Amino acid sequence: MFLIKTKKIRSYEKGLYFRDREFKGLLGKGRHWFVDPLCNVKVAVVSQRDAWFMHEDLDMIVKSGALKGHAEVLDLKDHQRGLVWIDGRFEMVLDPGLYALWTKFRNVKVEVVDARDVRFNHKDLNIIAKSSGVEHALNISNVEQGFAGVYFKDGVHVDTFGPGQYMFWRNMGKVKFYHVDMRETVMDVSGQEIMTSDKVTLRMNAVITYKVVDALKSVSVVDDSKNAVYREAQLALRAVIGTFDLDTLLSDKERVAKDLEDTIKERVAEFGIDVLALGIRDVILPGDMKDLMNKVIEAQKAADANLITRREETAAMRSQANTAKLLDNNPTLMRLRELDVLEKVAGNSKLNVVLGEKGLADRVVNLL
Repeated sequence: MFLIKTKKIRSYEKGLYFRDREFKGLLGKGRHWFVDPLCNVKVAVVSQRDAWFMHEDLDMIVKSGALKGHAEVLDLKDHQRGLVWIDGRFEMVLDPGLYALWTKFRNVKVEVVDARDVRFNHKDLNIIAKSSGVEHALNISNVEQGFAGVYFKDGVHVDTFGPGQYMFWRNMGKVKFYHVDMRETVMDVSGQEIMTSDKVTLRMNAVITYKVVDALKSVSVVDDSKNAVYREAQLALRAVIGTFDLDTLLSDKERVAKDLEDTIKERVAEFGIDVLALGIRDVILPGDMKDLMNKVIEAQKAADANLITRREETAAMRSQANTAKLLDNNPTLMRLRELDVLEKVAGNSKLNVVLGEKGLADRVVNLL
């Protein structure tokens, strides 16, 4: 059994001197000799080139005060978090606990922040967010362009954020963060079975364009604003279309669409949503109703055609009566008319004409 022990400590090392499992102090550079007949001396050599100092008896070592001037000591409470920078580079986020970092060979900077505010804001937020391992301590939310972020803490609305990156401490309260689309949205409301005021059942397809104007209302008044708009559009279609007969519905779609838009605007305004436009895309009639409508249209077109024919015949007869009256009162005009007719006939066939003293018509002897 050796009574004397020795331990060599290099310039970048520290020795942790224990006797009878009690910490006695730090050992610096050099060779150290110990009289230890009962093997109660233990010296653990640790490197200071690694900034992190970890040991099972760290609490005892810290309490002794031996690390003062050699290491940065952190004792983080439950509401505190530590941001560690080593040599100008972000290292990690520290949870509550006891930590020590050597400062001789490494440039160590530690920021202690209060996590009770839950939302974490920092000038180097982007650098911290990109670092590995921060997810265990922070929730990271990115609000894209055209969206809004609605932030609730413990069920109370705290703030509404625009596009950007936001971070929140974990395990420091109940946090809800909603991403709300503030862009214009086009929605199809298809296949709605509706009965008109004259008891005709039809199917209708509509298109609605809307946008969220109040992000807080859109997440706090209803659980799903998109489904709420679709549901209210269905109800508005049934309420408005039921007040029109089929003829009005087919002939005055703009009026129907205007009534629909006014109705749904009033309904969804409570959800923080503004309806920009609503239009009827398709009106689909049942098969038997289509046949009946085709017959009606066919009869209407036939009646219109007959009316036009009668109108043209009447006009032609009136023109002929006026011409006859004019010719009867003017013999010279009558003879010119006869010559014009003969000229047209002669252009298309062989014609022999004998003229005498009397009227032209009385002396025609051969007309082929």
